[in-house]
Amino acid sequence: MYLNFVEQVTSVMSDTIRSAGFEVDDLGLEPSQHADLACRVAFKLASVAKKSPKDIAEQIASAVVLPDDSLIESIQAQGPYLNIKANRKYLDGTVATIRQKKEAFGGDFCEGTIVLEHTSANPNGPLHVGHIRNSILGDTLGRVLKRVGYDVDTQYYVNDMGRQIAIVSWAMKNFDFDSEKKGDHAIAGIYIKANAWLEEEPDRVAEIDRLMQLVESGDEETIQRFDEVVGIAVDGIRNTLLRMNVIHDDFVNESGFIRSGAVSRIVDEIKATGRTEMDDGALVVDLSDHGFEKTLVIQRSDGTSLYTTRDLAYHEWKAEQGERVIDVLGADHKLISGQLKATLRSIGKQEPEIVIFEFVSLPEGSMSTRRGKFITADELLEQVESQALVEVENRRPDMPDEFKEQVARMVGIGAVRYDIIKVSPEKSTVFDWKEALDFEKQGGPFIQYSHARACSILRKAEEEGLWDPKREIDPSVLLEDGEMVLIRKMALFDHVLERSASELKPHMLATYARELADAFNQFYRFSPVISAEEATVRNARLGLVDCARIVLANVLETLGIEAPESM
Repeated sequence: MYLNFVEQVTSVMSDTIRSAGFEVDDLGLEPSQHADLACRVAFKLASVAKKSPKDIAEQIASAVVLPDDSLIESIQAQGPYLNIKANRKYLDGTVATIRQKKEAFGGDFCEGTIVLEHTSANPNGPLHVGHIRNSILGDTLGRVLKRVGYDVDTQYYVNDMGRQIAIVSWAMKNFDFDSEKKGDHAIAGIYIKANAWLEEEPDRVAEIDRLMQLVESGDEETIQRFDEVVGIAVDGIRNTLLRMNVIHDDFVNESGFIRSGAVSRIVDEIKATGRTEMDDGALVVDLSDHGFEKTLVIQRSDGTSLYTTRDLAYHEWKAEQGERVIDVLGADHKLISGQLKATLRSIGKQEPEIVIFEFVSLPEGSMSTRRGKFITADELLEQVESQALVEVENRRPDMPDEFKEQVARMVGIGAVRYDIIKVSPEKSTVFDWKEALDFEKQGGPFIQYSHARACSILRKAEEEGLWDPKREIDPSVLLEDGEMVLIRKMALFDHVLERSASELKPHMLATYARELADAFNQFYRFSPVISAEEATVRNARLGLVDCARIVLANVLETLGIEAPESM
């Protein structure tokens, strides 16, 4: 309904401006606190018309002609702005559309195929706190893109043949593997021991180099050893991701691009550009004309490829799988991602769209007493869920343990996901579990609780025989300010999805979720629902609660957060 409204506004405004003898590419439409939409077009026309933006806005407003079937109530000048208000048909239609579409409300207005890569942590240990933002940002972005209609394939690129994996493979033969531990944690244990030993006995490094040469040349025994350790680590990583409700469609092994010959082919393609040169035995690419003083190494002096070389082959393959390729990368990848894009550009290959994020950290001294060591994602999740359980027990001491544990899990994971995703990717953030789990603040638990409250209201009304989900309602009796604000906020779901998808910034959806929950709670605070005296109004308000439940659930699902029916 909102997108139809915008389409009508665009048509009416464009026709009006054209009739005045002007043309503009962008009307500058945006949601406003003073109307359903505000238009800034008068600023753009001022220099052309040689009039003040205020005069132009008044001229346009006076010339507007609304069609008979319009969703527009009025277009009025307010200084240099044009404020556009929606009519009752729009408001009532929004309520009807939500009740009709239910979980399908919101999105499904884009098309195309996208390959989205995120997380892709090295399988030499468990995910740690530093990886969490990549995983949650990538997963949420994938959910947003799917929601708006794209066919999205989310991928985890598995580094199964680099130096770190060679060290792990070598360590498996030289150290005891603790099979009692979660696989990725056990892998980290022997990897740390191996690195310490290699520092003490640097002559043994040649054994690591030999393993890398063997795996790249296709030695089956070495490949099997690498596959074994990678499989153990990836299984553990996958379990951690699933615990955070992060789901990948595919795990793609980089070794496949060596075995298929794709790496050799892309090296030859780069050589053919005349950009390569030898530097101390290594093959490097000159990208100075693309603004990079530092050359890109694509082959070592012993003839083996690097992660970057294999990544180039992977990107060439990804471009064949989707119309768009998106990578979610940490700020430390800015240089290498720029070089990768420039290299692909130089050989005429599709470049990926890069989403760069700054890092997440923890308050000093919190979560763990083991200072100086990284904190794993598993440790963080266990601690947050434990604290969530304390909160749930304090709030619902009468409920069975199974209920408390289930809600604590949903609230704990929801708190982590929301607190990470609410911050714009380019800003660094500190995750503080006390803040994230605060039910009184407008974070993940607040939004989940709003959904649970809506479910509780409807459940009580149904038990009292006051509510039937199949019953028709008359939304035209919803006239209070809080009711109007809530309907208008729900209508904006498509707009927020559209912006989040087009700008690749899912934090916008997190902000919207908080605002939606706040609008629902303000409505419920000032508008009696079950206790409303008039049956028609009570029924309409219950229908509005049902709409809020639906949209809150859809928003939470898109954020990868579960929507509890009771808390």
